[in-house]
Amino acid sequence: MNKLIIANIVHRPVRSIISILAVAIEVIMILSIVGIFMGMLNDTKQRTNGIGADLMMRPPNSSYMVGVSGAPMPIKFVDVLRKLPHVVLVSPVNQKISTDRKIEILYGIDYESFDALKPFKYVSGTKFQGPNDVIVDDLFASSVRGTKVGDTIEILRHPFRISGIMERGKGGRKLIPIATMNAITDAEGKASLFYIKCDSPANDDVVMQEIRAVHGFEGYPVETIDSWLDEMTPDKLPGFNIALDVVRSVAVVVGFLAIFQSMYTAVLERTREIGILKSMGASKLTIVDVILRETAVMALAGIVLGIAATFAVKLLMAHFFPTTNFEITGLWLLKAAGIAFVGALGGALYPAWIAARKDPIDALAYE
Repeated sequence: MNKLIIANIVHRPVRSIISILAVAIEVIMILSIVGIFMGMLNDTKQRTNGIGADLMMRPPNSSYMVGVSGAPMPIKFVDVLRKLPHVVLVSPVNQKISTDRKIEILYGIDYESFDALKPFKYVSGTKFQGPNDVIVDDLFASSVRGTKVGDTIEILRHPFRISGIMERGKGGRKLIPIATMNAITDAEGKASLFYIKCDSPANDDVVMQEIRAVHGFEGYPVETIDSWLDEMTPDKLPGFNIALDVVRSVAVVVGFLAIFQSMYTAVLERTREIGILKSMGASKLTIVDVILRETAVMALAGIVLGIAATFAVKLLMAHFFPTTNFEITGLWLLKAAGIAFVGALGGALYPAWIAARKDPIDALAYE
């Protein structure tokens, strides 16, 4: 029976290849969108963790995703926060999401306080020398061949001179003076969040209670960096699961229809073959088993091809878009494989049922 299944697949190579490619595309679509979204999410979490702060204070009703809430908080809040017991440092930041050419979070920082949270480590160059200077990380610098200190790059349609190249992992890939960011975004004297350093991690809860007790600060979310990192999950991000469900649904439909069309056509072409099998005593269950096993072989081939192609996509992304993190996890490999396999078998069920119901006499007389 196994030889019959392999022979059926090999006998019609074009249709088999199309079916395998359809399943592979299904796997690639699922793993690629998950890889890009999860890569961006985890990369943001790692770089935020590298800032060196203990607490984060955000605007009321702001999103967990930094950079999307604007800069509604007065920078003068720093003076109030610094007077609280156990508060060592407060650093105002204006973060903005840029969608020019690619999605990235730009940082407008107060250099002295931001550096004090955790000192910059420079590969070359130094801190800002003027209002139109920018500090970039080494990954961004390596992504643009020949990038060096003194070069000019465009940020938010304004020219900036690279004053320093830092080691990656401290906030954004591009950092400019907060005053300059505020001028560009029409947010003079404002900040989108405050990073806070306590005298001891043991006093984090005490400081948060003190901040909430300050008159006027009651509605401002304040939490530890560790808590924020734990909350940065796909379920908390608006639109993530919706986008994933849409892509996954489209992928499943593609795989389902390709397998359905392939196996339905195969059943019509093998009418006489099915008649011979049934005349030799093959039961309806046996006929269904043949169709589903043939589908399973093509689905497994498509899954293997899809996973291999996804890793190829990851390599291409690393080459052409090195600042975009592409993350493939074992859990999603299993999920994508399971979705594709079940979808393929679902597409073969009706053709298998049609084949099992064929009358052997009519099938043998089929031309």
